[in-house]
Formats: sequence, structure tokens, C-alpha cells
Amino acid sequence: MEESYYSLEDFDRIEKIDAHVHLRTDFDTVFIRQAARDKFRLLNVSVYTSPNLTPEAQENFSLKLIGEFPDIVTYGTTFSLEGFTNNDWESKTLDYLEKSISRGAKAVKVWKNIGMELKNEKDELVMITDPAFDSILQLLMEKDITLLGHLGEPKNTWLPLEEMTVQGDRDYFRENPRYHMYRFPDLPSYEEQISARDQLLANNPDLRFVGAHLGSLEYDVNELAKRLDSFPNMAVDMAERISHLQHQAVTNWEGVRDFIITYQDRLLYGTDLRAGASDIQEMGLTEPEEISEHAHQVWLRHWQFFTGDQEMQVPKVTGTFNGLKLPKTVVDKIYRTNAETWYPGLRR
Repeated sequence: MEESYYSLEDFDRIEKIDAHVHLRTDFDTVFIRQAARDKFRLLNVSVYTSPNLTPEAQENFSLKLIGEFPDIVTYGTTFSLEGFTNNDWESKTLDYLEKSISRGAKAVKVWKNIGMELKNEKDELVMITDPAFDSILQLLMEKDITLLGHLGEPKNTWLPLEEMTVQGDRDYFRENPRYHMYRFPDLPSYEEQISARDQLLANNPDLRFVGAHLGSLEYDVNELAKRLDSFPNMAVDMAERISHLQHQAVTNWEGVRDFIITYQDRLLYGTDLRAGASDIQEMGLTEPEEISEHAHQVWLRHWQFFTGDQEMQVPKVTGTFNGLKLPKTVVDKIYRTNAETWYPGLRR
């Protein structure tokens, strides 16, 4: 049977899901309005980064957006790590997650501060395999809720800035030096971070898990393939890591395309779009119209990469590469049906 393909003209008529954005202020409705024009639904992901932006505040804002844009916005929740060493942290966290799930949360996110910042009562760094998280994982399995895990960081962060492979990482870690692990050789290595995540999956085969940002294995599709082979309960989103696929496509176009076709059921489209993103800051974009157009161009370039076969050059990647010209069946999975499968609450 002959394959059929989408074109650039199909972009704004095909229903799509961006399964990883961060909308936190009223200003961010510019992304929602552009998403409506570009035929996207959005999974708005809460993330606990510091006590200054609480899970409750993020969830309440998501629910406000859902009230205003019910056909476009859904959300994933998170939980606070404040008071982690207190005796009541576990019970408070479970109560909060039960409430969030009852309010419509489609996922629960954990962030890289687990493994990189969070410490126990012995002043030791805490990994995701710590027993303190066991009851949370059990709750997610009982409630059929997906764990979205940003665990570890791009391998680039263990390199000097000038040796990083894509511009997005150079910009981010220049702006966020506390996560530039090259500067902190005494902290756990890249391999230790990935090993802890892998152990989480091995210990919990019934946990449905989406590895954010290509599962922090963005640097090599072959390494990511090994994990997907080992852990059938794992999928990954592409948020802010499509440039890494493009970087690999400069020298290994066929390998990248074969990987996506082989693992077409395990890959979710996402961008990590947010008003404070590194690329928006670097370009000095402040006006709603500018940021809306930026979102449109990001979404459009990605569509071109996955559906077209033209030679491309993009801001974050050195060199040129061709679009992957993926069949419609694969594009539909990446852009919609995989998100609906791995986050069942997204199904209409």
C-alpha cells in the first residue's frame, strides 16, 4: 500500500496536541489564541521549581484557563517538595494529588530538582527511587494517571558551554548556571541521573511514564531506543529537544527517521513553550504579537521538519538537514493519538 504524506498546507487544518507547555500568567493567553489558529490543543504542565510558584497557584490558573478555553487547554499537576523531611509531607502530598486528580489533572510531573537539589535529613541528594515517593507512585497507578518525568538534564550540561551541541542548551545553561553540571563535578553524574530514572521504571513496570525532553537521552536516538526497548511502560515527549533530533539529522538523517518510524507509538510532540523561554529572552520579544508569531513559527518549523523533505536550517542547530517526510500515519501519532494514549484523559 502506497504511503500518503502531509504538506505544509495541511498544518492549520490537522488537529494536533502540544503535550508540554507552561502557561502561568494572563499574558500567556497569546499562546492559546495562536494555538486555536494553528489547530493545537495544549497540555499545560505545572512544575515545582521553588516555593515562589506553588502547585496550587499553577493549578488554579490552569483551571481558570480551562474555564475560558475548554476546547484547547488541559493540564497536568505537580506537588511541592517543601517540608520533604517532615513527618506529614507524604500525607499532605497524597491529599493534594487526590484533590488535583479529582479536579481533572491528566498527569503528575516531577522535575530535575529530584536528583539535583532535593536533600534528605542527612543532607544527601534524593533520587526519584527514594522510598518517600513510593506511595505517590502507587497512587498514580491506582488512579491510572501518567507520571511525566523531567529527571536528569541534557548530556550537554556536563560539558563546557562552547562544546554544547545546540544553541538552545548554550542559552539555557548560560542563563541558569546552577544547572550547568560541568561547574559541579561533585554532584551526581549524567549516568547516575539516568540510572536512577531507569531504576524507577524497572521497579514500577505498571507505572505509565512519559520522559520529558526525550527522556534526557536527547543526544543519541540509539541510546533512547535501548530504553524504549527495555521499558514498555515508557514513552517520551520532544519538548525543547527537537533541535537535538535535527542536530543528529545533519549527519544521520536516515537513523533519525528510522528511529521515529520504529518507535512511532512512543513519541509525543511537545515544545516547552512559555513566555520566559530562553529563545524568547534571547530575541528580546515582549509584545504579544511578537510572541504569538514566534509560537506560530516554532510550530510551523517543526511541522516542516516532520512532514517535508526540503533542506532546512534552524536557529538552534549548526548545519543543514532535510525534513524527515514521515508518513501521515506516523505524523498523526506524534501529533495527537500518542498523547491521547499516554494521557488517556486527553481523549475526546
